[in-house]
Amino acid sequence: MLDIVVGDLRFKARLEEEISPRTVAAVRMLLPLEGHLLQARWSGQSAWVPLGELDAGVGPENPISYPASGELLLYPGGLSETEILFPYGRTRFASVAGQLAGNHFATLVEGVEQLPELGRRVIWDGAQPIRFELD
Repeated sequence: MLDIVVGDLRFKARLEEEISPRTVAAVRMLLPLEGHLLQARWSGQSAWVPLGELDAGVGPENPISYPASGELLLYPGGLSETEILFPYGRTRFASVAGQLAGNHFATLVEGVEQLPELGRRVIWDGAQPIRFELD
Protein backbone atom coordinates (compact mmCIF):
# COMPACT_ATOMS: atom_id res chain seq x y z
CA MET A 1 0.00 0.00 0.00
CA LEU A 2 1.01 3.56 -0.63
CA ASP A 3 0.58 6.08 2.20
CA ILE A 4 -0.15 9.63 1.06
CA VAL A 5 -0.20 12.58 3.46
CA VAL A 6 -1.44 16.01 2.38
CA GLY A 7 -1.21 18.35 5.37
CA ASP A 8 -3.40 16.62 7.96
CA LEU A 9 -5.28 14.53 5.36
CA ARG A 10 -4.23 10.88 5.10
CA PHE A 11 -4.90 8.50 2.23
CA LYS A 12 -3.99 4.90 1.37
CA ALA A 13 -3.70 3.73 -2.21
CA ARG A 14 -3.44 0.33 -3.85
CA LEU A 15 -0.50 0.14 -6.25
CA GLU A 16 -1.78 -1.04 -9.65
CA GLU A 17 0.98 -3.58 -10.28
CA GLU A 18 -1.12 -5.77 -12.59
CA ILE A 19 -2.04 -3.02 -15.05
CA SER A 20 1.06 -0.78 -14.78
CA PRO A 21 3.99 -2.87 -13.47
CA ARG A 22 6.78 -0.74 -14.99
CA THR A 23 5.23 2.50 -13.73
CA VAL A 24 4.71 1.10 -10.22
CA ALA A 25 8.36 -0.04 -10.19
CA ALA A 26 9.47 3.46 -11.27
CA VAL A 27 7.33 5.12 -8.57
CA ARG A 28 8.73 2.76 -5.92
CA MET A 29 12.24 3.96 -6.85
CA LEU A 30 11.17 7.57 -6.11
CA LEU A 31 9.84 6.81 -2.62
CA PRO A 32 9.70 8.41 -0.20
CA LEU A 33 8.69 11.39 -2.32
CA GLU A 34 7.89 14.85 -0.98
CA GLY A 35 6.58 17.77 -2.97
CA HIS A 36 3.75 20.22 -3.33
CA LEU A 37 0.23 19.52 -4.53
CA LEU A 38 -1.23 22.31 -6.66
CA GLN A 39 -4.52 22.86 -8.43
CA ALA A 40 -4.19 21.64 -12.03
CA ARG A 41 -4.85 24.56 -14.37
CA TRP A 42 -6.07 22.56 -17.38
CA SER A 43 -7.45 19.32 -15.93
CA GLY A 44 -10.69 20.18 -14.12
CA GLN A 45 -11.14 18.82 -10.60
CA SER A 46 -7.61 17.59 -10.18
CA ALA A 47 -4.38 18.54 -8.51
CA TRP A 48 -0.82 17.76 -9.55
CA VAL A 49 2.64 17.28 -8.14
CA PRO A 50 5.21 18.81 -10.52
CA LEU A 51 8.34 16.68 -10.95
CA GLY A 52 10.06 18.87 -13.55
CA GLU A 53 12.48 17.19 -15.92
CA LEU A 54 12.65 13.97 -13.87
CA ASP A 55 13.20 10.94 -16.10
CA ALA A 56 11.03 8.24 -14.53
CA GLY A 57 12.40 5.68 -16.97
CA VAL A 58 9.01 4.61 -18.33
CA GLY A 59 6.94 5.48 -21.35
CA PRO A 60 3.21 5.09 -21.84
CA GLU A 61 1.77 2.14 -19.91
CA ASN A 62 -1.98 1.82 -19.42
CA PRO A 63 -2.34 5.56 -20.21
CA ILE A 64 -5.68 7.27 -19.53
CA SER A 65 -6.95 10.82 -19.99
CA TYR A 66 -10.17 10.64 -17.95
CA PRO A 67 -9.23 9.21 -14.55
CA ALA A 68 -11.87 8.78 -11.87
CA SER A 69 -11.53 10.48 -8.49
CA GLY A 70 -8.69 8.85 -6.61
CA GLU A 71 -7.03 7.24 -9.66
CA LEU A 72 -3.47 8.56 -9.54
CA LEU A 73 -1.52 8.99 -12.76
CA LEU A 74 2.17 9.37 -13.50
CA TYR A 75 2.83 11.43 -16.61
CA PRO A 76 6.40 10.51 -17.58
CA GLY A 77 7.00 13.67 -19.59
CA GLY A 78 6.87 14.54 -23.25
CA LEU A 79 4.47 17.32 -24.19
CA SER A 80 4.59 18.63 -20.63
CA GLU A 81 6.82 18.10 -17.61
CA THR A 82 6.85 14.93 -15.53
CA GLU A 83 4.10 14.96 -12.90
CA ILE A 84 1.75 13.00 -10.69
CA LEU A 85 -1.92 13.80 -11.31
CA PHE A 86 -4.21 13.52 -8.25
CA PRO A 87 -7.88 13.69 -9.35
CA TYR A 88 -10.39 14.69 -6.66
CA GLY A 89 -13.40 15.00 -9.00
CA ARG A 90 -14.25 15.11 -12.70
CA THR A 91 -10.99 15.26 -14.63
CA ARG A 92 -9.81 15.48 -18.22
CA PHE A 93 -6.02 15.36 -18.05
CA ALA A 94 -4.53 18.18 -20.12
CA SER A 95 -1.87 20.86 -20.33
CA VAL A 96 -1.43 24.07 -22.27
CA ALA A 97 -0.25 21.80 -25.12
CA GLY A 98 -3.56 19.87 -25.16
CA GLN A 99 -4.95 16.61 -23.87
CA LEU A 100 -2.51 14.26 -22.09
CA ALA A 101 -2.64 10.63 -20.98
CA GLY A 102 -0.90 9.39 -17.86
CA ASN A 103 -0.08 5.96 -16.48
CA HIS A 104 -2.61 4.82 -13.87
CA PHE A 105 -0.33 3.55 -11.09
CA ALA A 106 -2.41 3.76 -7.88
CA THR A 107 -6.02 3.95 -6.70
CA LEU A 108 -7.15 5.40 -3.37
CA VAL A 109 -8.77 2.81 -1.09
CA GLU A 110 -8.87 4.85 2.15
CA GLY A 111 -9.58 8.54 2.63
CA VAL A 112 -11.73 8.91 -0.49
CA GLU A 113 -14.30 10.84 1.56
CA GLN A 114 -11.62 13.55 2.08
CA LEU A 115 -11.24 14.31 -1.64
CA PRO A 116 -13.71 17.25 -1.62
CA GLU A 117 -11.71 18.85 1.21
CA LEU A 118 -8.46 18.24 -0.66
CA GLY A 119 -9.96 20.03 -3.66
CA ARG A 120 -11.15 22.92 -1.53
CA ARG A 121 -7.69 23.33 -0.04
CA VAL A 122 -5.75 23.39 -3.30
CA ILE A 123 -8.20 25.89 -4.78
CA TRP A 124 -8.66 28.24 -1.81
CA ASP A 125 -5.53 27.75 0.28
CA GLY A 126 -2.97 27.12 -2.47
CA ALA A 127 -0.13 24.61 -2.66
CA GLN A 128 -0.25 21.82 -0.08
CA PRO A 129 2.69 19.75 1.16
CA ILE A 130 2.43 16.12 0.06
CA ARG A 131 4.38 12.98 0.95
CA PHE A 132 4.21 9.54 -0.65
CA GLU A 133 5.74 6.51 1.08
CA LEU A 134 5.23 2.78 1.31
CA ASP A 135 3.37 1.61 4.37
